[in-house]
Amino acid sequence: MNAAPSDAGADEGTGGEPARVPDATPVPTLNIANLLTMSRLVLVPLFIMALFAGDGSDTFWRAIATALFAIASFTDQVDGWVARKYGLITDFGKIADPIADKTLIGAALVGLSVLGELGWWVTIVIAIREIGVTLLRFWVIRHGVIPASRGGKAKTLTQVAAITAYLLPLPEAAEPVRWVLMGLALVLTVVTGLDYVVRAVRLRAAGRRAAGA
Repeated sequence: MNAAPSDAGADEGTGGEPARVPDATPVPTLNIANLLTMSRLVLVPLFIMALFAGDGSDTFWRAIATALFAIASFTDQVDGWVARKYGLITDFGKIADPIADKTLIGAALVGLSVLGELGWWVTIVIAIREIGVTLLRFWVIRHGVIPASRGGKAKTLTQVAAITAYLLPLPEAAEPVRWVLMGLALVLTVVTGLDYVVRAVRLRAAGRRAAGA
């Protein structure tokens, strides 16, 4: 009986040498997902100009401002999907994406407060949380990157919905809807902020243990 063909050489290259497994191609920082993230930052000043055009009360410009805000917010969903689907996740993207979100949300909240349409206390509470989370990310960056959590994404979506409701030139009858959406956004803002504090402390502790091992 003839022996079955051997697979011994299957992992060998020419000349009997072990085949070299090619190194994984590094993900370039300049990719479509990160460009979408950066486009969100570019849209922020355009949104602000449209929001304050006509003293903030012109229906046409409010519609333009709302559209720009919606487009910028949509890129947040698209860049994350593109990054995951095509393996374009980078450390730069993990940092830049939430910063772009916070810049857009912050600009909208401050703009609405300046126009007297949203209480400053709401803007301040949300701003403290967002700035705090950003500082936490940099505090632990040497130990790792804290990616956006599901709760954080839900918080952002709720904030976007609430801000959109305030941006739209709706009748006074819509005020209760605005209050409910913004109230929910505030609750998620505070709860997820506390969650990030816990995650940052744990990541830093784990990193210090690993460094001391």
